[in-house]
Amino acid sequence: MKKIFSSLLLPCLIAIFLLPLVGTAAAAPESTGKQVDVLFLHDTHSHLNSFVTVEDGQDVTLGGFAHIRTLITQVKEKNPDTLILDAGDFSMGTLVQTIFHTDAPELRMLGALECDATTLGNHEFDYRSSGLAGALNAARESGDPVPAMVLCNIDWEAMEAEGLTKDQQLLRDAFAAYGMQDYIILTKGDVRIAVLGVFGEDSLACAPTCVLKFQDIKETAARTVKKIRETEDADMIVCVSHSGTNEDPAKSEDELLAKAVPEIDLIISGHSHTTLEQPLLYGSTYIVSCGSYARNLGSLSMSQTPDGRWTMENYDLIPITDAITPDRLAQEKIDSLMEKVDSSYLSHFGYTREQVLAQNTVKFSTSEDLYSLHEEHNLGNLLADAFAYTVNHADTPDNHPVDVAIVPSGCVRDTFVIGDITVEDVFNAYSLGIGADGIPGYPLISIYLTGEELKTGAEIDASVSDFMPSARLYLSGIHFSFNPNRLILNKVTDCYMTGEEGNRIEIEDNRLYRVVCDLYSGQMLGAVTDVSYGILSVQPKFADGTPIEDIEDAIITSDGREVKAWAAVAGYLDSLEDKDGDGISDIPEYYAGTQGRKIIEDSKALSDLVKHPNRFTFIILGMMLLVLILAALLIVFIVKLVKRVMRRRKN
Repeated sequence: MKKIFSSLLLPCLIAIFLLPLVGTAAAAPESTGKQVDVLFLHDTHSHLNSFVTVEDGQDVTLGGFAHIRTLITQVKEKNPDTLILDAGDFSMGTLVQTIFHTDAPELRMLGALECDATTLGNHEFDYRSSGLAGALNAARESGDPVPAMVLCNIDWEAMEAEGLTKDQQLLRDAFAAYGMQDYIILTKGDVRIAVLGVFGEDSLACAPTCVLKFQDIKETAARTVKKIRETEDADMIVCVSHSGTNEDPAKSEDELLAKAVPEIDLIISGHSHTTLEQPLLYGSTYIVSCGSYARNLGSLSMSQTPDGRWTMENYDLIPITDAITPDRLAQEKIDSLMEKVDSSYLSHFGYTREQVLAQNTVKFSTSEDLYSLHEEHNLGNLLADAFAYTVNHADTPDNHPVDVAIVPSGCVRDTFVIGDITVEDVFNAYSLGIGADGIPGYPLISIYLTGEELKTGAEIDASVSDFMPSARLYLSGIHFSFNPNRLILNKVTDCYMTGEEGNRIEIEDNRLYRVVCDLYSGQMLGAVTDVSYGILSVQPKFADGTPIEDIEDAIITSDGREVKAWAAVAGYLDSLEDKDGDGISDIPEYYAGTQGRKIIEDSKALSDLVKHPNRFTFIILGMMLLVLILAALLIVFIVKLVKRVMRRRKN
């Protein structure tokens, strides 16, 4: 019996191990054998040209659509059916954006890359409804090839029920004329691909001038995918999403989308500027991101499995460096667009884009440092000082000296490298928005806050900015210290001003102080209030204490023109001392370090955690006490209920 068992054991084991292989071999003929190559971008933010920035402490030259065009040409020589996609925020970030609304350079250059489809990002709304409508119309009328536009979760039904506003109708007409659709069907070789677009909740929160309403991306994408499945013979479903991923699972919109709509095969995830070295995978749905500013070109290959789903065979983020030879025709097109920037925009400010404003020997923090590292940064200090200097030296109706200047991290787009700082460098560092005058560039605004509200501003940085990094504040005229270990909304331990000689000046709670910042910062005050659930709020006021109802009424003008934030920085750099007598300003050594404007007191000592409680502390403790009381009452109620039930059972 043992011999029979032994003789059968080996064949059985071999059969067990070979069975999966046999199954695979049997299934292979059922495989479609279909394959797709995809190249993708997102959050390029008008970075059509290569740019010099700082990465890992080194000055590097990155990006450039002409370099990307070279790579695409090489890829398409091997596979002409390569799918090319973009996930929005293709505008706002460099000087070329100044002709966004008149010439649509970004959309036209995406067309030059043979991009098949894109979607809208929040920054496409920065030039307001008329700016976006103008860009779409200009792109269509240019005669250049441009990408298809897909976006499925605009809530036209809700807006129609309320009656479309003039701006909403303007956008609807522009979308229709451009040919925007919920989704499109593309044929690449023998593969039919459905591409849909979505615009996320956080994107809308970051678009204060957007007049549109949007539906939940999960619900709308599910309906759209269902329609695709029922009406289209699509092999693959791809979503270009301007929603983003996040370390907080509850806020990672594209990950939530992948879980909620598992029929989507691939999500190109924009908005959060994420660089995913490896795709995220939920079920059979892949999420990919290649980072911002065209630093990388995303590349992937997928093949269809026997069940009709797709598996990723290759995934790569190709760095765009100056080692790549730029495509000549693409670069000539970019150069012609940049020449128009000089003639149609910068000439009004008396500048050219290559004009050198200052020479720099200081190693500045990067824009990413301002966003991610919760501490004082010399780049933020320089920009805030520039705002204060410019307003103090401008001919404005309000001649009260600036008490405080504020720069939020979310508005800073790049840093300054060692060497010459040009007009283009300055604009690229602070490039967002448009003014009420319709001229590109956010203007500065002047508001008045009480001393108590200034302290609240410090608390916004200390407590809220960890949840909303774009609200990290960099200041001129005010100093504060905070302990990150203290109770939320009570992290600030000291807050004061300094005089011209560095002497300490106490802040008076009921006194009004003049504060300058850019328009976007004023527009986003409501978002900060929402993040703090209404506890941290400030009311901008005029000099006489009257509340400002429309923040655009606070725009600073000089000689009848808006004072633009980027131009304030340019003027400040140009005003600095020329130390070596070469006719060009020099960045002072003062900015090589920090000035104690934001001091971190990282202490867990009990005395440091509980000293100087503020009103927010008592509010939070009161809420916690109320919760404990309610919990205790609930426990008492449950115990009594259980005892009552037990007595009834005994009876």
